[in-house]
Amino acid sequence: MLAADFLHLDSEIEMLNRSEADWLHLDVMDGVFVPNISFGFPVLEAVASLCRKPLDVHYMIVKPERYIKQTAKLGAMMMNVHWEACDHLHRTIQEIHDAGMKAGVTLNPATPVSVLEDILGDVDMVLLMSVNPGFGGQKFIENTIKKVERLRQMIDERGLKTLIEVDGGVQGETAPRLVKAGVDVLVSGSYVFKNPTPEQTIRNLRQLER
Repeated sequence: MLAADFLHLDSEIEMLNRSEADWLHLDVMDGVFVPNISFGFPVLEAVASLCRKPLDVHYMIVKPERYIKQTAKLGAMMMNVHWEACDHLHRTIQEIHDAGMKAGVTLNPATPVSVLEDILGDVDMVLLMSVNPGFGGQKFIENTIKKVERLRQMIDERGLKTLIEVDGGVQGETAPRLVKAGVDVLVSGSYVFKNPTPEQTIRNLRQLER
């Protein structure tokens, strides 16, 4: 949603409701963990009241565990927290599950997937950032493809159902390569919202196959 037209957010959400998009990804930034501030709970609550798609709330903030109950109250399907921002990640994942949500863990571009070895079986999804978090419209970091392949191997070797999500620079050229590498969930902002035919763009992304 970060790439949407915030002056006409209601019509943007209605477009998503009509579209074949599976989820709505919401980037919450605090200006501390990342060098930008996006939006807070008043906006999240307004969006939740209109959106008929499951909400994937991605916290790019320090101490995200403070907002587990509020996020659950929104009706969020997934709460995504950064590995780099959590002192006690296992506890945070447990608390997210206890609140009735699915738990996602996000890795910044420079963080290797190996840090997830002891927690992978406890999370529902891993989000790999393919740009440095904080701003939309950035160039895709090529090493993400190799990270996806390594993470896919880790998941498959253990027989897990953990989803792989990628956020950043997802567009017509990178999306097929990511899906082929093993991605389950594509997050696309500017490529969708800045496109003159966003619903068709979403349909094209959904039709990609490994």
